[in-house]
Amino acid sequence: MNSIFLRIYGGMLLILVVVSLLALLGIRQVNEFRAETYREDIATGTFRLMADNLAPMEGAERLRALAAWTRLIGVPLQLSTIDQLKLDSRQIAHLARGRVLVKPSAQSQVRVFSRVDEHTVLTTEIQRITEQLGRATLFLLVDELVRHPESDMPERLQRLRRDKDFGYTLMLTRMREADLDADQRRRLEEFDTVMTLGPDGDSVLLYMKVTDTDWVLRLGPLFQMEDYPRELLLITGLLVLTLSGLLIYLLVRQLERRLITLEAAAMLLSHGNLDARVDAVGQDSVGRVARAFNDMASHLQRLMKIQQEMIGAVSHELRTPIARLRFGLEMVETSKAEKDIAHYVHGMDADLSELDMLVDEILTYARLEQGAPALGMVLLDVPALIDRVVQELAPLNQAITMEVEDNSYGRAIAVEAEQRYLTRAISNLITNAMRHASSRVRVSCQVVYGRCVVSIEDDGPGIDEPLREKVFTPFLRLDDSRTRASGGYGLGLSIVRRVMFWHGGTARAGSSTALGGADFIIEWPLRRG
Repeated sequence: MNSIFLRIYGGMLLILVVVSLLALLGIRQVNEFRAETYREDIATGTFRLMADNLAPMEGAERLRALAAWTRLIGVPLQLSTIDQLKLDSRQIAHLARGRVLVKPSAQSQVRVFSRVDEHTVLTTEIQRITEQLGRATLFLLVDELVRHPESDMPERLQRLRRDKDFGYTLMLTRMREADLDADQRRRLEEFDTVMTLGPDGDSVLLYMKVTDTDWVLRLGPLFQMEDYPRELLLITGLLVLTLSGLLIYLLVRQLERRLITLEAAAMLLSHGNLDARVDAVGQDSVGRVARAFNDMASHLQRLMKIQQEMIGAVSHELRTPIARLRFGLEMVETSKAEKDIAHYVHGMDADLSELDMLVDEILTYARLEQGAPALGMVLLDVPALIDRVVQELAPLNQAITMEVEDNSYGRAIAVEAEQRYLTRAISNLITNAMRHASSRVRVSCQVVYGRCVVSIEDDGPGIDEPLREKVFTPFLRLDDSRTRASGGYGLGLSIVRRVMFWHGGTARAGSSTALGGADFIIEWPLRRG
């Protein structure tokens, strides 16, 4: 499966199958819960009414009432103690709150429990709650209503519905206003019950006339609970899979095209085409990868360019000392006098030192240029480091007066930096200033807006403004008074700039107002990040 779309779609299909199985189990649980709630809503009002009527009665009277209601409902009613029923604590608490408990029983039956008093519970087993209880509920309600004046019956009915938690509508209407035909009205006048279909055809309405009044008691509509069909879940799942697959195909196809373009650019880069780039469109992950790819390609291109320049520059820089070494060897072989031989050996030793310095400069620059070096950042006393470097370099050219300014030194005694590379950068700048100065070099250090600033000035010829940025180019030396005659390899300032880059700072060249020559400034944050 090489296609991203196929992998995503296959994963979606697997997830859909798992979710469908979980949904089937969930629907089963939901249907069971709905069935239990439905049965409880239908049974609550009737059984609470019977239980409340039994509460004030005593032994024989309770038995007569149970016998009458048993004939009315058509199922046996019993009184049991809570201890006999073996109910758990949750079910007992349910009854204590005045609710009716409905538990599934054997052979599609349910057992109904309604609390009469603290120790007694009314129980029965019933099969079809709606049909069996409908007629009994009408008789019980009519029996309650006839105990009150006719004008108070509607209010009493609504109070009963609210207090006993009937799960369906109860309503009193006048005989002439009831939606019944003549035969149904006649049956009501004969104190029979009438069952009709509701207006929607999916519900049932039950009617009974209240004795010696013009009121007709209507119960319902009663709806038959239907389980959520499993077939609906299958159809919905297939539809969702199809639509999701189409949508994901449209989205992933565009993503795949962008990745194919990125792959093609990577192949071009691997075959040596360093100009290969991709369109970095958008802020999504592919767009970020494209920008990272372009940055990588640009970095590789720059490294290759630097490598080519370094090879050319190094070969040029090596040619002179190697030629002098070859000349010295020839002269040593041909010279007879000890003095001449010593002179040429001394010159060869100087050429070897020059080669060693050149290799050291090249390796240092390569480490700083080609990747993040291992920087051991510590808190440094920068003024003390400057004093130490000046003391080491000053004897190399005693004709130059070294000046170290003490301005704001106290705030630069705890600056984060890599000691070895920072020492190298400051040493390169001071050496460069001494090489081009006429008589004076001034070094200063200060803290400005949370950055450590070190300035090295000289009284030499200075650097023209258009050339101030070019002096940091590797192996570049200017063809004016700051020429090759001054020595060096053109890497010192490049190393300074790379050291500052890895410190999160900058290096720049300017003009010294006080001394009239060049002014090299490096600055970096007191703390990283």
